[in-house]
Amino acid sequence: MSLRHAGGCLCGAVRYRVTGEPSSSVICHCASCRRASGAPTVAWLTFNRQCFEITAGKPAVFQSSPGVVRQFCGTCGSALTYEIAKCPISIDVTTATLDEPGTFPPTAEVWLENHLHWQPTDRSLEQYVGSSSD
Repeated sequence: MSLRHAGGCLCGAVRYRVTGEPSSSVICHCASCRRASGAPTVAWLTFNRQCFEITAGKPAVFQSSPGVVRQFCGTCGSALTYEIAKCPISIDVTTATLDEPGTFPPTAEVWLENHLHWQPTDRSLEQYVGSSSD
């Protein structure tokens, strides 16, 4: 039996479910994630795209850069997902929107080249100047 994890936006208008375990759990320091979230970092979980489904509502979609689509709640603005065209088999889900976000603690920090000097990092995690896939 596969594990199922539910999540959603702040107002509850959009709900989702993921099945199984993520292939990665990272904290992103990139400028694009900062601007999209209004936060100094964003924690992401990467799942197989087939393991993700929207169970209620319809998220708004924004193409934040060429080949990148972000989904968010059009009512409350909660950032929900990140998809990149060059990797259509995966989807990144914002860790903090899970009903139980502590289930998958981060194992790495990525895009440290964009790190804000006043934001602490966790040296016990794997550290990547850019993407963890570089």
